Amino acid sequence: MEYVGIIGLLLVITTVGISYKGFSNAVFFDRNKFEVEGILVRKEYGRILSSGFLHGSWMHLIFNMLSLYAFSDSIEYILGGINFLLIYFASLVGGNLFGLFIHRHHPDYSAIGASGAVSGIIFAAIALFPGITIHFMFVPFGIPSWLYGVLFMAFSIYGIRSNRDNIGHEAHLGGALIGMMVTLALRPRLFLHNYVTVLLIAVPALVFIYLVITRPSILLVNNYFGSPKKDDLPDHLYNERKNQHQKEMDRILDKIGEKGMESLSKKEKEKLEEYSKRIR
Repeated sequence: MEYVGIIGLLLVITTVGISYKGFSNAVFFDRNKFEVEGILVRKEYGRILSSGFLHGSWMHLIFNMLSLYAFSDSIEYILGGINFLLIYFASLVGGNLFGLFIHRHHPDYSAIGASGAVSGIIFAAIALFPGITIHFMFVPFGIPSWLYGVLFMAFSIYGIRSNRDNIGHEAHLGGALIGMMVTLALRPRLFLHNYVTVLLIAVPALVFIYLVITRPSILLVNNYFGSPKKDDLPDHLYNERKNQHQKEMDRILDKIGEKGMESLSKKEKEKLEEYSKRIR
């Protein structure tokens, strides 16, 4: 008899129920979505978790839940329900924390969805079953899991840098990487059998994360080909202006953290809004 993962099924049911409530209750939705200002200023840390159970549309919800259900049974069967939950929630939290780091100076940035957690489950499956083929809805053929992993990471890195769509690429990349790393930590021997795939996927992602931390300016792009947002300024003037903007933003955010949004002057609020729009 085919194994049915009870934990995965319960996650799907719970997510559908909470998402449905969010569709019909705007107050509930706003109170639980991922929101930088809510997390960093008002210290509403629960949003990091609760946002993973909300979705923006039925299509968004159905796609995520079908993807989750497709991979949950096999992972739960091999690793057990507790480890399955560990991978899921570690990927959800890890993906959102990476998104929080990327957008820490964008107070009005918000996001919802289980995509980071689902990405973690998919990449856990890639670590566990290196020979699988990944299939897509309405596409008559699949691709090898290693190729899917490489293309996924490349597209996520491109998406974060270009910032041209409404997709949470940060959560996808962070969740996928965490999902694979947690799985390898639970089953270290998997690395010996699948090290080529793991390295092809993990190394570019880790290098990118390192560069984001040490050289944040790599995120400043404004076209599909990744050209820096320099506004035709010489490097030294561009860097000086960027540093000044950064210091001003840090000062304003510190003031918000200490005294709240109401403490800002009209000019400071205008600067905050202008700067947020410019670097989004």
